[in-house]
Amino acid sequence: MPKFHLAHPPRLSRSPLNRAEELRRDTAALAAGWSTGRLLNVDGRGRFVVDEDGLILTPAIDVAPEPTADAVFLGIHGDRHVWTRRVEIVEGTLGDLRTDGDRLDGTALSMVTGALAILNWHASAQFSSLDGAPSVPSNAGWSRTSESTGHEEFPRTDPAVICLVHDGGDRVLLARAPAWPERRFSVLAGFVEAGESLETCVAREIKEEVGLDVSDIDYLGSQPWPFPRSVMIGFSAVADPEQPLLFQDGEIAEAHWFDRAEVVAALELGDWGSDSTSRLLLPGSISIARGMLEAWAATD
Repeated sequence: MPKFHLAHPPRLSRSPLNRAEELRRDTAALAAGWSTGRLLNVDGRGRFVVDEDGLILTPAIDVAPEPTADAVFLGIHGDRHVWTRRVEIVEGTLGDLRTDGDRLDGTALSMVTGALAILNWHASAQFSSLDGAPSVPSNAGWSRTSESTGHEEFPRTDPAVICLVHDGGDRVLLARAPAWPERRFSVLAGFVEAGESLETCVAREIKEEVGLDVSDIDYLGSQPWPFPRSVMIGFSAVADPEQPLLFQDGEIAEAHWFDRAEVVAALELGDWGSDSTSRLLLPGSISIARGMLEAWAATD
């Protein structure tokens, strides 16, 4: 079977928003931009306001006359600065990236993805890892500074591999995690350990999760995954379907080999939200897993 490639960059990897990193320490420019800027409010569950036209931002000046300590500068869209902050209650029709991502264009997706990742980091990094002292946001929200020593720390991103395992022909291995409803399957994934290469992680994770040895590991693409602050690095690999499946670490409830016709049919049904009674339901377009499966299914 010839190698396959993603037909398009993953949706969350298309980031047209200008992050304007050079402005993060320019307090005068940030203050000036705040007056006409827009604010993306996100609640503790990662929800934001959407309507039929997409993402809703509010005027920053309606919140405060100048940038607030908890606001993070996301960048510039058009001629306006865009900020985000976490609030207890968001007023309006609420959306979620997983379920409402298809309603957002590329710029809105890059805003939401960046907002969730950086806000999730702030929520878990309120004390310095160096000295244990409380830390405060700095650099327009893109770092935190220890109140004791002034030590500056930057956002943490956790790398994870996601791998489409196939047999080199017309079968692909798909699995279901214990927390997922029955019939919802996807490709395998796992976090990279300290001191580990991406390719080594692919081989280890597949072995640990389903007991298979893999070969021909090929890179496909990557996407941010802000749940809570990861980057998914996509690969394909080949395994022998005759090798027994062993669920060794408790992360997989079941896994099966599916043929190409079954995957094509499942893709046509939609995604996990489908009300179909098919034995196979697949992830939506917000996930790189969807693009990986579409690319594999389209290979001659």
